[in-house]
Amino acid sequence: MSGMRITVYSLIFLSGLTVASAPHAAAQTASIEFVVQATPSDGLQEPVRGFPFFLLSKSFLDIGKEVASSYPKPDMDAFINKMDVSPELRAWMKKNHWVTLSGEDFTHQLHADDILNIPEFKKAYLDRNEDDQSADFPQPKFKASDEKKNPEKFKKLSDDYVQAVRHYIEQHPASIDGIDLGLSEIDPSAKWKALIGARDVEIHQRTRDLAESSYLVARTETNLDGQAAMRGLAPGTYWLTTLDVPAIVGDARPRWDIPVTLHAGEAKYIALSNANSVHAMATP
Repeated sequence: MSGMRITVYSLIFLSGLTVASAPHAAAQTASIEFVVQATPSDGLQEPVRGFPFFLLSKSFLDIGKEVASSYPKPDMDAFINKMDVSPELRAWMKKNHWVTLSGEDFTHQLHADDILNIPEFKKAYLDRNEDDQSADFPQPKFKASDEKKNPEKFKKLSDDYVQAVRHYIEQHPASIDGIDLGLSEIDPSAKWKALIGARDVEIHQRTRDLAESSYLVARTETNLDGQAAMRGLAPGTYWLTTLDVPAIVGDARPRWDIPVTLHAGEAKYIALSNANSVHAMATP
């Protein structure tokens, strides 16, 4: 009988430990409650409804940086070397680290020396300006046939013409505008952008895959009031994020990737808005 009493008492004692430890273990977990609102430039603050949020063990931005470091950028010099253009143009592009031969950003960085020393630029500029009868543009005083008949005279007149064009460019910098129209056939910017774009797609997909697998802790969606919660979380530091997907509210496109530190038993409340979005936090 005494042995049975000991066994019964032991079971009661162990049962008591189990009951007592259950609320203690629950008390060690933490939770996050948050509300999400966005404000368009011409409207009032609105709740972000039915929008997915992720809790990661690492910042989504940092995951992206880590992935990008494993995808080397395309070699621009190697890309330029494969172009079927003059050595002078290749040298200019390498020196300026530039492969876009269109747009104002391109034309505004051109100088007289660039135009006159690079065959493609020179031809495009002359083609655009020589036939402009409304402008006092220099006209050549030599003929192509003169090069064989009188080489010395041809060279002098050619040099004089180049100097006259140089002076005109310096006096009329706006005459460079539109030069890119004559370079469209050799402009390699579309091919270069395609290379960069292919790399970006791979980085984007790999970053998403890692975020939603290796680093994912919890996932939820906001309700009609823009509210959501994540419960039963272990203490630690996390990142509450929308990955790379912006919330669209009018013309507002905020997305979030903010650190959250949770202590045992803590219920943390967070208000998300334009002010603590990724774009706002990155602005100095």
